[in-house]
Amino acid sequence: MGAEIQGKCWNCGLALGPHDYGREESCLGCRKPTRVCRNCRWFAPGRANDCEEPMAERVMEKERANFCGYFEPTSNVAGKGSDSKELDLQKAAQELFKY
Repeated sequence: MGAEIQGKCWNCGLALGPHDYGREESCLGCRKPTRVCRNCRWFAPGRANDCEEPMAERVMEKERANFCGYFEPTSNVAGKGSDSKELDLQKAAQELFKY
């Protein structure tokens, strides 16, 4: 019996199952945390807090594990494709204006 696939790693695209989304779990392919905003179906760059869920608390670092109660795995790999350049540019701009 094969493992149920729920989504993909936001960083490397490796298939992830239900057991891979714990608060302290990391992707077996790249060792990046899996329960992160960029791995969530509600992640939406450009929206308020980069999230489509209006009740979710603000999370500043989208690539770090968090305790968001609205987290739902996604198979869309937010770290790859056309959004990646835009996200990298936004992150660079934010780094410039940190105090």
